[in-house]
Amino acid sequence: MTPEADASTEPQIAESALLGGRVRLLQPTHGYRAGMDAALVAAVAAARPGDRVFEAGCGAGAVLMQVAARRPGTHLVGLERDAAAAELARRNAGLNGVEDRTLIVTGDVADGLGPLASPRFDWAVSNPPFFDDAAALRAPAPGKRGAWIADDGLKAWTDLLLAAAKDGGRIVLIHRADRLADLLALLGEKAGSFAILPIQPFADAPAKRVLVQAVRSGRAPLRLLPPLVLHDRSGAKHTPQAEAVLRGDAALEI
Repeated sequence: MTPEADASTEPQIAESALLGGRVRLLQPTHGYRAGMDAALVAAVAAARPGDRVFEAGCGAGAVLMQVAARRPGTHLVGLERDAAAAELARRNAGLNGVEDRTLIVTGDVADGLGPLASPRFDWAVSNPPFFDDAAALRAPAPGKRGAWIADDGLKAWTDLLLAAAKDGGRIVLIHRADRLADLLALLGEKAGSFAILPIQPFADAPAKRVLVQAVRSGRAPLRLLPPLVLHDRSGAKHTPQAEAVLRGDAALEI
């Protein structure tokens, strides 16, 4: 590729700083860009050194790179169907110095784990698309469609996470609060010991998101945790708790 070609394509990708600058992330300037949801999933994944962490639909690697920064010594595997996003994830692993413990595989959630099936993982996480039906949205931009629309339905994502996690392994995902019953039913086929963290935009507003953690083959009672409130009415961008999570100064131990 010529220098001129490099110059013409480079403005399409920009570098963002996450976790207070501890993570550098290349991502598209237009289309889907990682944000709060990725940060929350990474904050929950309390992996220990030597643990294997799998992400379904890893995109440019925002969750995995934040897990890598928060949890040194973990081994990271991402599955992403968009080849350009998967390549960005590989570049981000190099940019953050964790390419030696990161594997990004180009593949579709609907096709299953393939060669990744063994050994299974200590953690299986995802920020899956929030909608199953394109008609439910007003014509998402092409660059955002893959992040918003689950072509194969939510079940394909939960099935993959269940297949990826070992017995006793933890499954973590974030989704719309109104899909909580579906998540519990789908994951409950092979997992239990649920912990549910409601995510509220304001303390006086209903939760719009839920973070769900399950344990494959777990049998402990379900726990409904106090909510994480993202904003207050003071005019600050985030509540102190949410800001601490975004900066990497706090985790979400659920």
